[in-house]
Amino acid sequence: MSRAALVVIDVQESFRQRAIWAYASQPDIVGQVDRLVTAARHRGDLVIWVLHAEPGSGGVFDPANGHVRLIDGLAAADGEPTLVKTSHNAFTTTNLQQLLTLAGIREITVCGIRTEQCVETTARVGCDLGYGMTFVTDATVTFPTPHRDLPATATLAEILADPRTLSAGEMTARTEYALAGRFATVRTVAEVTGARSVAVGVRG
Repeated sequence: MSRAALVVIDVQESFRQRAIWAYASQPDIVGQVDRLVTAARHRGDLVIWVLHAEPGSGGVFDPANGHVRLIDGLAAADGEPTLVKTSHNAFTTTNLQQLLTLAGIREITVCGIRTEQCVETTARVGCDLGYGMTFVTDATVTFPTPHRDLPATATLAEILADPRTLSAGEMTARTEYALAGRFATVRTVAEVTGARSVAVGVRG
């Protein structure tokens, strides 16, 4: 086992149950994640899968409704842990740090859903804990994000029509800007899997 790990965050069926999935920034997230997983396994890196759950909520993240599972096309191999979190980042409500410590991991690559929420916060917390973090930007998914003043009852059509709504591309760009050179190295799937080796930013 190497001293590196790939952490796949919230690439789960829950998100595909929402109408806004049609506006996902990276519709081929399964293909992108699969490339990362295949490369990680080939290198002997630890692959850790993380799912998000909101027990008792009655929504798409309630395990009782059957959507808290990996998106079809992805599957954990024997020996690859699957953790279930209830916070945004993958550390706070799981034993992720313990698993990493026991495996001697010092370098972590993260990908998944959502770019600026669960994946970004995991990168930030991981950096604060002393890990070298790599954020694979085109193996993350986000969606158009409404302005904070838009009512919670706003429909998808109203969100998309509001000029204050940030596009998925804008959300991704802002996340890259916030992380690169501060909390993580921002790279692409091609770079991480060996097609190219130029990084967007280096953790300071």
